[in-house]
Amino acid sequence: MNIWILAFIILAIAVFMTMTGHGGGNFFVIALVFWGFDMHIAAATGQFILFTSAIFAMLVFGRKKFVEWRIAVFVGVLIGISAFSGGFFSDYIPGDSLKLILAGFLFFIALFMMKPVKKNVQSQLSKKGWIHWHIQSVDKTRTYPVNLLFVIPIILLFGFIAGMVGISGGSFIVPLLVLSCHVPMRNAVGTASLLVAVSAITGFMGHAVSGHFDYRIAIPVAIGGAIGGLIGGSIAIKTKPAMLKILFAITTLVAAIIMAFKVFY
Repeated sequence: MNIWILAFIILAIAVFMTMTGHGGGNFFVIALVFWGFDMHIAAATGQFILFTSAIFAMLVFGRKKFVEWRIAVFVGVLIGISAFSGGFFSDYIPGDSLKLILAGFLFFIALFMMKPVKKNVQSQLSKKGWIHWHIQSVDKTRTYPVNLLFVIPIILLFGFIAGMVGISGGSFIVPLLVLSCHVPMRNAVGTASLLVAVSAITGFMGHAVSGHFDYRIAIPVAIGGAIGGLIGGSIAIKTKPAMLKILFAITTLVAAIIMAFKVFY
């Protein structure tokens, strides 16, 4: 079948995924496998698409100052460590068990994202001590409270699981930033796009070294992913945060269903 038709499908997927900060690597791989490509080629190509769509979306968000760089560096280091560890130890833990755990986690996250965020920022900012880290936003208009005792274990745990099952981690980065650190939805999505891009390029490099990269397939579909990233990012910055939360919840539920479906079929 025509590779450019597939590129258009990838473009459509990338628009919705970058709008919500998911990344969407699992959806890209499903599309590629359905199109008839070998799983190893699909995984490598999916990571390449994920990188291009995320990096172009990040450029849109960054230009509008919706990427919180300080938080991105902090979370990125922790995810890098935990995801690498998850990939390294993936042979020692049953994959189906992890997929079910992750599916359940995604389901509850989708439900929580539908609830209004409690406005108790000031009470959290008043707390002092080494476990309470206060990060100023990139536009210097607000301060985010980060409870290190809560945030670090959550990132390490789910970064480890994400590394094991081969997803980007955007599904838990966005709700973590929104619900725990009170980061506005657009800023959370923009920050997640940077983290997804970093995660994807490292994963792609591992696949490329193993000889799973075919530029004849990857380049056309990555063009679709890049255009989708630009469109998705542009739409996201004009979309009401409440609508972005609803879209995030819906796509998270779909991801949970797909993850559970993989276990039983």
